[in-house]
Amino acid sequence: MLRTATLGNDGRVIALGWKDGTVSRFHAIWLRDNALDDKTRSAGNGQRLITILDIPAETRIGAAEIKGGALEVTFAPEGKTVRFSASWLRAHAYDRKEAREPGWTGGGIERWTKATMQNSVPRAAYADASRDSNVLRQWLAAVRSFGFAVMDGLPTESGALCKVADLFGYIRETNYGRWFEVRAEVNPNNLAYTNLGLQAHTDNPYRDPVPTLQILACIENTVEGGESSVVDGFAVAAALQSENPDGFRLLSSYPARFEYAGSSGVRLQSKRPMIELGPDGELICIRFNNRSLAPAVDVPFAEMDRYYATYRRFAELIEDPAFEVTFKLEAGQSFIVDNTRVMHARKAFSGSGKRWLQGCYADKDGLLSTLAAIEHGFKEAAE
Repeated sequence: MLRTATLGNDGRVIALGWKDGTVSRFHAIWLRDNALDDKTRSAGNGQRLITILDIPAETRIGAAEIKGGALEVTFAPEGKTVRFSASWLRAHAYDRKEAREPGWTGGGIERWTKATMQNSVPRAAYADASRDSNVLRQWLAAVRSFGFAVMDGLPTESGALCKVADLFGYIRETNYGRWFEVRAEVNPNNLAYTNLGLQAHTDNPYRDPVPTLQILACIENTVEGGESSVVDGFAVAAALQSENPDGFRLLSSYPARFEYAGSSGVRLQSKRPMIELGPDGELICIRFNNRSLAPAVDVPFAEMDRYYATYRRFAELIEDPAFEVTFKLEAGQSFIVDNTRVMHARKAFSGSGKRWLQGCYADKDGLLSTLAAIEHGFKEAAE
């Protein structure tokens, strides 16, 4: 609840006092640029209708008043009056006093380990998610929070995994096709197509941008072994940072190189850090795939020894059973992972029996968009 509004610096800044005693300062130019009136923003899609050059450089607040719990300001020299709701202002406050340490994540991200997740793997039935928006909302929200989720009850037929992607977005086609087969092959061009175990990894780090979601669906599984496992890369990164801050700095400051040239006409390369931080220190992506790692040439000679020691320790933590959640996919089950965060692995399996999975990629922005739209609908209904 807004209590006070005080102008400062000749109207170029306004300080808002809240019921809980906190104060949020806003610049006049920022408020004007983010005005929500129909001359500034499209009522249909919320996009801005003006450019920064349409706003006078000398913009200030000539008058401000709290009315009905909202803030009403008049901008000079335009003489334009705009109303901002208290909830909008609180949600968009940027006047933060706390210093964020590199590696921070937003409030909606929940890091996990085997102890906290093994017995509470998020899951939903496909039939329920496809007809009940509340079930779909909860499943998508789990992917947003935890970076993975399981879905049961898919048809046991080729291409059924596309039905999962269709719930929230679109498949991202690659050189592997619209989807790809994951089963034992003779002379495979990728280790995923053998019965060998696979170290926990993120997929396709040699792409830029990297596929942000991966879906794996089981059509048939009668082998011994072959369990799937997932590891929260954000939790592992936090553990590494806690025990070795300088090592965390090395893996997040210097880019690694990744390459793939396993099929004719394809040579993919990227240059990105194993632990990627945003400009404000937010942890935004994990890239870890020993099979695709190319020679590191961007680390200074003086730091290469420590870089490799940290890379090794990062790998040890990733393979620590304390971080691993395991489950065996049965026919008709699938799981989705946030490929910018959660690493997935597979245990070795016997040569007898059949194990047929299919995989595909999708984009997280579609999932988050669908989730936001559903949540907005629920909010409107509640109001």
